[in-house]
Amino acid sequence: MTALSFTCTGVRADPYAAVPTLVFRLRITAPADTRVHALALRCQLRIEPGRRSYAVPEGERLTDLFGERERWANTLHPIQFATVPLLVPGFTGETETDLPVPCSYDLEVASARYFRALDGGDVPVLLLFSGTAFAGPGGFQVTPVPWDKEASVRMPVRVWREAIDQHFPGCGWLRLPDDLMDGLLAYRSRRALPSWEATVRELLAAAEVEEPAR
Repeated sequence: MTALSFTCTGVRADPYAAVPTLVFRLRITAPADTRVHALALRCQLRIEPGRRSYAVPEGERLTDLFGERERWANTLHPIQFATVPLLVPGFTGETETDLPVPCSYDLEVASARYFRALDGGDVPVLLLFSGTAFAGPGGFQVTPVPWDKEASVRMPVRVWREAIDQHFPGCGWLRLPDDLMDGLLAYRSRRALPSWEATVRELLAAAEVEEPAR
């Protein structure tokens, strides 16, 4: 089995990606005398919310994910962020490579709701590796990448916001069922409203007027 170690040296937003994408920079190390012809990796990324502190406003916005703050000792579980494949070209000793990770902007997804709730600071992210190593001085020796291979990084919240804002500046995204979309479209048409923003603002304003009356 080829002995490998993984380190994440940083995270940046990809300004040229077609969708919001984070790029994790990886350093992969093998024994100095081992020729690695290729690595076929699978990387699972998890957010570890228990490894950072939260201001009061952040805690209030995280209630739907973790419950009230007094319950967080039991509810602050890791959040699945992404699972992505990566093919690493051949190297000897050590190499560095980029791991592109597309980001969901759907606020139904727990990771997107978590990031959006934060005002700043860093997010602890754990990268778990598995896959296959093709190595050996002559020909291929095919060995699995052990499941205990991992790396951790503290990703600045501003990097995630930069990736999202490159595609959806100052906006969020909601996924709605067809019948609700049809109802909203009919309401917008009846009221001759110019945009979805105007439609939702009018509905919110109407709800605020109705609520005190109750």
